[in-house]
Amino acid sequence: MRKTFLSRVADMIRNEPDTIFFTVDIGMWAIRDVLEEFPDRCTNVGIYEDGMFSIAAGLARRGFIPTLFGIQPYLIERALEQIKMDFAYQKLGVNVVGTGAAIDYPKYGYSHYCPDDVQLIKMIPGCEFVAPGTAQEFLTLFNQTYRDGRPTFYRISDYPNKKYDIDVKFGKANVIQKGSKITVIVVGVLLDMVMDVCKNKDVTVLYYTTLEPFDGDTLADNCPSDNILVVEPEYKGSLDYDIINSLAGRELQIRHVGFPREIFRNYGTYHEKLDFYKITSLQIEKLLHGVI
Repeated sequence: MRKTFLSRVADMIRNEPDTIFFTVDIGMWAIRDVLEEFPDRCTNVGIYEDGMFSIAAGLARRGFIPTLFGIQPYLIERALEQIKMDFAYQKLGVNVVGTGAAIDYPKYGYSHYCPDDVQLIKMIPGCEFVAPGTAQEFLTLFNQTYRDGRPTFYRISDYPNKKYDIDVKFGKANVIQKGSKITVIVVGVLLDMVMDVCKNKDVTVLYYTTLEPFDGDTLADNCPSDNILVVEPEYKGSLDYDIINSLAGRELQIRHVGFPREIFRNYGTYHEKLDFYKITSLQIEKLLHGVI
């Protein structure tokens, strides 16, 4: 996803004179030619995320389309006040592309984790959040939204889906298959895992790449039972508010596969951490047992 994003940025800077790009000591070498050729619109600002947002907001006020790139916890947690006041409050557009969430950088420890990214951004009205599962999905969603005049956050990953590459549309969930026993809501890079378990079973699978705004209509139209399983690469419960509102008045049984709301103090590889936190096919099968 990262290569696809940086290639799109290079094309954008070269061909769209109202676009600007800032990065914080990440990805510079991949587009060093563009950094050198367009220093007035393409800059590495260094480790200065909060200031980067404020600078970008000033340029957005002047009519530019800013795109910012960095590591997810530093873009969101460190710069949350700037997101709130400089962009959301002033109704300015920005594209914020973050890598590393939730545990994509496992060897660097808790400072580089951001399983709370969805919840934080969804609490700021007017922001958008996109979680593609593949590079092509990212490109499709980015091209649909990068000029929409809103603060849009894109979570990219080094661990994309390999089997499924879906024709996605911003703001819409994809119905992957229909069944009657339970509705499985799966986010982004976990679609392969879900389909390894659910394919050809009596299960509805809804694939979400836009998390804000949440497509409640597709859920309401494709939830034949009150049983729901949410499989998400972020804190468990990040989508529960939207799910409950979309199915208001129903007595729901919501199960979760995702990260627990705790500080992560253990170390290991990406896949070892998924196993540790039970974000696995085996856990999905366990939670479906007795329902289908």
